[in-house]
Amino acid sequence: MCGIIAYSGKKNAVEIIIKGLKRLEYRGYDSAGLACIENNLLTIHKKKGRVLELESYVKNSNLQSGIAMGHTRWATHGSPNDTNAHPHTNTAQTISIIHNGIIENYEALRKELQNKGYKFRSETDSEVFVHLIDHIYQQQQCDIETATRMALSHIVGAYALVVMSQDEPDTLIAARKGSPLVIGIGDGEYFLASDATPIVEYTQKVVFLNDFEIATINSNGLHIKDSSNIPLSPLVQQIELELEAIEKGGFEHFMLKEIFEQPLSVHNAMRGRIQSHSGKIVLGGLRDYIDKLAQADRIIFLGCGTSWHSALVAEYFFEEYCRIPVEVEYASEFRYRNPIIRKNDVVIAISQSGETADTLAAMEIARDKGALVLGICNVVGSSIARNSTAGCYLHAGPEIGVASTKAFTAQLTVLFLVALEIAQKKETIKEDALKTIMTELESIPAKIEKALQLDAQIKYISSIFKFARNFLYLGRGFNYPVALEGALKLKEISYIHAEGYPAAEMKHGPIALIDEQMPVVFIATKDSSYEKIISNIQEVKARKGEIIAVVTEGDRQLTSLTDHLLEIPATHESLTPLLSVIPLQLMAYHIAVMRGCNVDQPRNLAKSVTVE
Repeated sequence: MCGIIAYSGKKNAVEIIIKGLKRLEYRGYDSAGLACIENNLLTIHKKKGRVLELESYVKNSNLQSGIAMGHTRWATHGSPNDTNAHPHTNTAQTISIIHNGIIENYEALRKELQNKGYKFRSETDSEVFVHLIDHIYQQQQCDIETATRMALSHIVGAYALVVMSQDEPDTLIAARKGSPLVIGIGDGEYFLASDATPIVEYTQKVVFLNDFEIATINSNGLHIKDSSNIPLSPLVQQIELELEAIEKGGFEHFMLKEIFEQPLSVHNAMRGRIQSHSGKIVLGGLRDYIDKLAQADRIIFLGCGTSWHSALVAEYFFEEYCRIPVEVEYASEFRYRNPIIRKNDVVIAISQSGETADTLAAMEIARDKGALVLGICNVVGSSIARNSTAGCYLHAGPEIGVASTKAFTAQLTVLFLVALEIAQKKETIKEDALKTIMTELESIPAKIEKALQLDAQIKYISSIFKFARNFLYLGRGFNYPVALEGALKLKEISYIHAEGYPAAEMKHGPIALIDEQMPVVFIATKDSSYEKIISNIQEVKARKGEIIAVVTEGDRQLTSLTDHLLEIPATHESLTPLLSVIPLQLMAYHIAVMRGCNVDQPRNLAKSVTVE
């Protein structure tokens, strides 16, 4: 939920920290701060608000240091202000810490430390950590690495943290449990960060720190140990991430860029996985487990937010083509139940970031109960990828905008391929039907390009409804989850209340909301539910609701029944969500921009939800 960046090397660390914080700001943006050691003196600089506030604050300080660390915060404990911003320090301001995660036992630790005479400046749970390290450091007369390791043994919760000490001015200590931390290895320099985005400009050689590992960076290089102080050999990996992928590329916002990247991201999600010449689907990450998937008694999908919506669409895919019972669970609820898991169940966790805390905890429960746990995520080396038995990457490229767009369509693409490979294995789909769908799937990127041409029309429609107080989104079948996703996008970035519903359920309650002030978005493409949804549109029309309809290109039947028509290319019914979601993403974006909202960093939200 927060962004961490640290540097040790020959360059000016402060400049690297500020630039890195800007790239990490999508992870948290209510305050920012940095710590550096200059002339053997630890100094702290932090400000409420965006990273730009911090940059302005330190601009005239002329800070020069070869070692520094920074943090951009998404508040969990304590309101956003200068005091609660990271880094936090001990009383003497000789030890500093930045922390991502939640310390669940912080209240007990805080009271214990207060009884020992420690005074707290902030309302955060993180400040407990630095005072605890300081207490051990003083009592044990040990080095800062040992004090950090001993302090970690008292912590219950999740953390990614970096520690600096004025007494050891060339040293950075880092540790993780449940929150991501990556180490970049450059030419005589080292980087620490929550993800690779601030590192890629300098190096593509990285080490992904694992849970319960502690890294020490100093003049002797990089050393990693486990929590028992046993040295480990770091696995150095090469990341494939281009700097251009994390820049706006001429677009006003990352979200708009990512919406328009979907022809490419969908193509990349299926590239090399569809073998048209042989009529086969091949997912290398599932090669050793396809028999287990085909023999599954039940598939359980775990996800949160947009990933939960993609799982709902997948439920239709898997039951239609694989004939396997499917359950879709909110990971945040699943982890607090005592779910019934049988030995032939397969659990598939879906996450863009691969770091979603609730999903990781739910995966652990499923694994403990004996299920095969697979992962579908976008970020290479992420916790979900490493904690899954097997799985598939989305290959969608980095998604910086907090409101997920291209990850959703990439998830649908990969889930559809998984369903087709299982169906192929089980022979629950005929060969000619499979080839027809494969051919149509390969045409989807071009059809998304065409759907994106609605942008100007959607911008005009958005200007009409930008001051609406409520929206209703309705769909049936494959498009019901798309209605949920459309409503979520509008809520997330424009702060307009919106509800997604199965269209047939409207008359069982929500129809009471319909009047001339209520915009209603129907996904009314020509599919098996088409005639039924026309009836639902007529019900809204009779009550004077304002109707926006996403329809199949060339559909004139709905012209007289709707106020605004958005035509998308025709496709196979099961692939419609890949196209019908595009106008909904664009409408949410344009309405939010017209309302003056921060599209890429909406209030109260963070990209990677690494806390409960």
